[in-house]
Amino acid sequence: MSAHEAVAVSMHNNGDGDSEQAIREATGLSETELSDLIADQVTGLLRAAADAPALDVTAIPLPVSTEVQKLLAWAAAHPAAGVRSRAARITADLSELFDRRGTEAAQREAEEKVAKARAELEKAQEELRTVKAGTRTTVAATAPTPIRTGLGSGRAREELAAIRTWARANGHQVADTGMVPKRILQVYDAAHQALARKAD
Repeated sequence: MSAHEAVAVSMHNNGDGDSEQAIREATGLSETELSDLIADQVTGLLRAAADAPALDVTAIPLPVSTEVQKLLAWAAAHPAAGVRSRAARITADLSELFDRRGTEAAQREAEEKVAKARAELEKAQEELRTVKAGTRTTVAATAPTPIRTGLGSGRAREELAAIRTWARANGHQVADTGMVPKRILQVYDAAHQALARKAD
């Protein structure tokens, strides 16, 4: 291959979109010579691609549209090395982006689950505190009130009522409620002890 042919092949494969006319002007090749040269290059690339165990960039499964898949497949099989290289880079970038999106989505889902679990735990703890507080209140409310057997004198309510009745019957003044004066209690006790001795 001559130097002019090498330049023509390089300009055709660089992916910058040089037209055939620009290539002919730069290399001095005729239209027929350039066409034959390009045809030979394409045939050689296709043969090399068929023989060599080259990586198939379209083998990476990407959830992209059909049109994008077709475009990448076309670019991966393009005779220009620059186009194939660009297709490989785009495929790798897309794969990385899809992986990153999946990772971030999984992270968000995990964070949402943690937040939900924390909220449920806080709710359960609040319910537990409420139940405990309600139990203490119920126990305090239902606790039996001790029966007062006397009103400061150690005597039962019925006995005090009997003492008031006796006191009035025997000329003593005593209030209907409140404490029975100690002197009335002493007189009442003395009178009943005397009755008890007489009965013996």
